[in-house]
Amino acid sequence: MSPAGAQKGSSLTLVLMVASAASGGTLQYGYNLAIMNAPTAFIQTFVNETFLERWDIQLEDYQVTLVWTIIVSIFSLGGFAGSLIAGPMTIRFGRKKCLLLNNIFLMTGALLAVTSRAAKSFEMIIISRVLVGINAGISMNVQPMYFGESAPKHLRGAVALSSAVFTGFGVVLGQVVGLREILGSEPCWQYLLASNAIPGLVQLLTLPWFPESPRYLLIDRGDKEACIKALRRLQGGEVQSSELDEILQEQAETKGMRPRRPWELFTDRSVRWQLISVMVISSAMQLCGNDSIYFYASYIFKEAGISDDKIQYITIGTGTCEFTACIMCNLLVERKGRRFMLMGGYVLMTVWSVVFTIALLFEHYTSWMPYISMGCIFTYILSFGLGPAGVTGLLPTEIFNQTARPAAYMIAGSMMWLNLFIIGTIFPFLVSGLSEYCFVPFGAVCLLSALFVGLFLPETKGKSLSAITSEFNKLNFKGQDEKCASQAKAQYQLGEVSHSTAF
Repeated sequence: MSPAGAQKGSSLTLVLMVASAASGGTLQYGYNLAIMNAPTAFIQTFVNETFLERWDIQLEDYQVTLVWTIIVSIFSLGGFAGSLIAGPMTIRFGRKKCLLLNNIFLMTGALLAVTSRAAKSFEMIIISRVLVGINAGISMNVQPMYFGESAPKHLRGAVALSSAVFTGFGVVLGQVVGLREILGSEPCWQYLLASNAIPGLVQLLTLPWFPESPRYLLIDRGDKEACIKALRRLQGGEVQSSELDEILQEQAETKGMRPRRPWELFTDRSVRWQLISVMVISSAMQLCGNDSIYFYASYIFKEAGISDDKIQYITIGTGTCEFTACIMCNLLVERKGRRFMLMGGYVLMTVWSVVFTIALLFEHYTSWMPYISMGCIFTYILSFGLGPAGVTGLLPTEIFNQTARPAAYMIAGSMMWLNLFIIGTIFPFLVSGLSEYCFVPFGAVCLLSALFVGLFLPETKGKSLSAITSEFNKLNFKGQDEKCASQAKAQYQLGEVSHSTAF
C-alpha cells in the first residue's frame, strides 16, 4: 500500500471508530439532556394521575414541579456515580470493553422507561434516569481516554474535541426526535424516553470490530504484539516508529508505578493550582446554566414570550447552535489557543446574559423584544460551544501527567455532574422566582470564570507538560525558593509522590 493509501485507510478507520464509540458515548449525554424537554407536560400529567389513582391525592403545581425536577436532575446523580466507577472499570476491562459493557446500564434504563406507563409507575422513570446517567457518566470519562490513547499525535487534539461535537449532535438529534410529529406527542412519550437504546445498539454492533487502545494494550496489559496490531490498523498498515517509541517510553517511565488516587492530589502542593483550575472550570461549565437550558427550554422560551406552538421548533435551534459552535471550536482551538477560546466564550456569555435580562425587562413594552430574548439564548449557547464546551474536557489531559490524569478526570467529572444536579434542581425555581432576572446569576458565574481564566490559567497550546508545570509552579510555590519548586516539578514529571508533598 502506498503512503497516501495508508494515510487514507488510517483516517477512515479512525473516523469510523470515533463515530462508533461516540454513538453510545458522549452522543448519549447530549441526547438525554434534550429528550426530557418535549414530554414535560405529559409526564407531569402522568405523575399527577398516578398520585390521584394510588392515593386519591391531587398534587399542587409546585409539588408536580418538584417531582418533575427530581426526574430530570436525578440524571446528574447517576452521572456522578458513573464518573466515579469509570476509572476502575477502564483499568479492569480496558477502554473499548468498558464502553461496550456500559450499554447494560443504558438498555436496562430504556426497558424501564418504555414499560413505565403500562406499569403506572413514575418511579420507574426515575430509576431509568439514574441508569442512563450512570451510562453517560462512564462514557464522558472513558471515551476521551479511548480517543486520546488511540489517535496519532498529529490528530489527537481534533479527535479529543470530537467528543464535544458528538455531544452537540446528540442534543440536536434528541430535539428532532422529540418533535410532536415524531415521538414528542402524548401517546409516544415513553418511546421517546427509551429511544436512547438505538444509538447504544449501533455501538454494540459496530465497536467490537475496532481495536482496543494501543496504550492500554502495551502499558496496562504488557501485550506488545496486540499493541502493534492495533497501531497497524489505526495507521493503515505501517506502524510509525515514533508512535511506538512514545508508547514504549511511557511504559518504561510508568513501570512499577500505580495511578494516583484522587485524595492524593488534594494533599500534593505541586499540583495545587492545576487541581483548582480543573475544579473551577469543570464547575463553571455547569453553573453557567447552558446545559440546563436543554432541560427546561420550554420554561425559558415561555418566559421570553414565545407562543407554545413555536417552542418545539425553536428549541432545535439551540442544539444546532452548540453543534455548529463545537465544530468551529474544533477548527479554531489549535490556532487561537485554549485560554483565548475559554475566556472569550465566557466573556461573550456574560454579555448575552446582560442583553437577555434587559430584553426580558422590556418585553411587555415592545412587540419584537421576545425575538431579541430568543436571539440571546442562541448566542449564549453559541458562545458556550465556541469555548467552554470543547476546551474544558481537554484541560486534565494537558496539565496532569499520566499517573495523575485518571484521578484528575474523576475529580473533574464529579464536579461537573454535581453542579449539573444542583443547577438542574434549582433552575425551574430560578426561572419562576427571579422571572426577568433569571439569567443574572449565570452571567455572574460567566464573568467570574472569565476573570479566573485570564488571571490564573496559562496557555497550554503547543507546550510540553514540563513547560506547563513550570508556569503552574509559579503559583504552587509562590514565595518559596526555586529549589523547592524545581524538586517538586521533577517528582511530578516522574509521577512520584514524596511523603513531604503527598501526606
